[in-house]
Amino acid sequence: MADINSFLHTLATCLPGFLIGVVFHEYAHAYVATKFGDDTPERNGRLTLNPQAHADLMGTIIFPLGLMLFGMTPFGWAKPVPVNPARFKKYKMGSFWVAFAGPGANIIISIICSFFYALVLTQFGGSSLQAPLAQMLQYAVLINLVLAVFNLIPFPPLDGSKMVMAYLDYNAARKYEELQRFTFIFFILLWTTNIFSYLLRPVFILSDFITGMFLMLFS
Repeated sequence: MADINSFLHTLATCLPGFLIGVVFHEYAHAYVATKFGDDTPERNGRLTLNPQAHADLMGTIIFPLGLMLFGMTPFGWAKPVPVNPARFKKYKMGSFWVAFAGPGANIIISIICSFFYALVLTQFGGSSLQAPLAQMLQYAVLINLVLAVFNLIPFPPLDGSKMVMAYLDYNAARKYEELQRFTFIFFILLWTTNIFSYLLRPVFILSDFITGMFLMLFS
């Protein structure tokens, strides 16, 4: 278990990127659903960037804090945004883009944070804030890419599965959705085997590539 100084350091450098990631992830789902004609997220108070509206006790607070107590990068989730696809003006297109909106928001955040990371490293030389800001932004890039890749896994109820189901016929979609019964087992396998680490390898490569591109831009 991490000592108090290590925990506070992880909290200060990782928490901003994590909170921004999960809040914008859910807000993006709500925003795109509204654009496709479903007012369910708005009626449920989810069309907002207020973290309190999206926070889940276990996924947004207890689980990530527990990881940080052990010196690990925080990971977690927020409350799923309630959506009624029957209200979409275009069912298949709406279902696909609403599902993609969350991971898409995380990808955009990671690109924005990569830009500022490169800016801080190259333009803030000599400042006492350079190192902590750079580390905070670097973690934000990584955390948001992990959130995006994880949620794009096509296993119910993750966003990737909803993107696939948008283009299946009714019977095939229902059979596919039945895999959700094994979600807990699937997650246990991810966390207790090397499967998730294999998924993270391209994330680290992509993170280095994006930040490297912006560093070249400012150098």
